[in-house]
Amino acid sequence: MRNHRRNTVLAAAIAALSLGLTACGGGDATGAKDAGSASSSQSAAGAGDNGTAGGGTADRTAAKGGSGSTGGSADGGSTAGGSTGSTGGAKAGSTTGGSTGSTGGESSATAPACAYGDIKVTAAKADEVPTEHIVLTATNTSGRSCTLLEYPLIAFGPIQTAKDVPAVAKSKPAAPIVLKAGAPAYANVRIALGGVDEDSKVVKEFNVNLFAAQGPAEGSIVVKAPAGGLAVDEAAAKTGYWTYELRNGADEF
Repeated sequence: MRNHRRNTVLAAAIAALSLGLTACGGGDATGAKDAGSASSSQSAAGAGDNGTAGGGTADRTAAKGGSGSTGGSADGGSTAGGSTGSTGGAKAGSTTGGSTGSTGGESSATAPACAYGDIKVTAAKADEVPTEHIVLTATNTSGRSCTLLEYPLIAFGPIQTAKDVPAVAKSKPAAPIVLKAGAPAYANVRIALGGVDEDSKVVKEFNVNLFAAQGPAEGSIVVKAPAGGLAVDEAAAKTGYWTYELRNGADEF
């Protein structure tokens, strides 16, 4: 009887212990399952959020915007730099070019034709015996740039009756002669062939006219002949065009 009671109590205790363990095991499993579910849900939510933010439209847009912003900034810097460099180069080039051109003398389109009051003309004998040529030097005394057109219109005698001295075409320069203030130009002139003959005349001074845009300009420059005068044969006389300097070949005749 005593043993039976003891066994009954023991069996009840074992049963209670089993139920307790089962309850504990079930709770742990449910908690683990819930934790796993929660973890899976969070992972899924995280994946969804990341997918939406990182791989989705919103994040791709943000990423693209960031990339575009960075790229735009870089491109903008490059463009701005190129633009600045280009503008700066163009501006510097045009300013420097313009300044140099202006310093070097105006173009014939902007510099007016030299008038007789703008120019001083002097004559010198060539280094030869007998004298067959003289060199005319035209100096701009106007204080501004002017264009010396064509060639000197020379009259070895009275302007109304003197024979025109023809120009030598091969001496014509490629462009009109633009003289800065104080600058000279030159013209080679043949006055005779081999010295004095019966057709020669001694000239102490002569007249030089200039060209205007539409033809001979008004006014005449009186030029003094070199010391001793010039023995001039009007039939043999020829003149070269005005040039910045005398050129071998082109100005020899």
